[in-house]
Amino acid sequence: MTTKKPTKRLTEDEIDRIVVDQANKDSAWAKPVHVKRPQGSALTIPSDLAARASFLARLHGSSGLDEWVTHVLRERVELEEGALSAARRDLSARRKPDKPPYRTAKSGR
Repeated sequence: MTTKKPTKRLTEDEIDRIVVDQANKDSAWAKPVHVKRPQGSALTIPSDLAARASFLARLHGSSGLDEWVTHVLRERVELEEGALSAARRDLSARRKPDKPPYRTAKSGR
């Protein structure tokens, strides 16, 4: 039968010293990871819709279809997010009763 040797508990200063020593060793660190952000994403839309959108982009004075679609999409996302947060507020307001129900002796509840 083997018995475990009790381990010595380290103080906070000892732990800090060990962490700093390890942090200063280059061998303790992995090679850095470089991540490139994607330039953009492609969106496929039907050609008749693209033609209509292109007309509206010119009508609104946009420099190009991409700029106008980005503008419209941003507006729509903000509108949808606002509607979602309003719906959440309404739902949470419905779940909370305005006044707690009181029981009275006459009602028999």
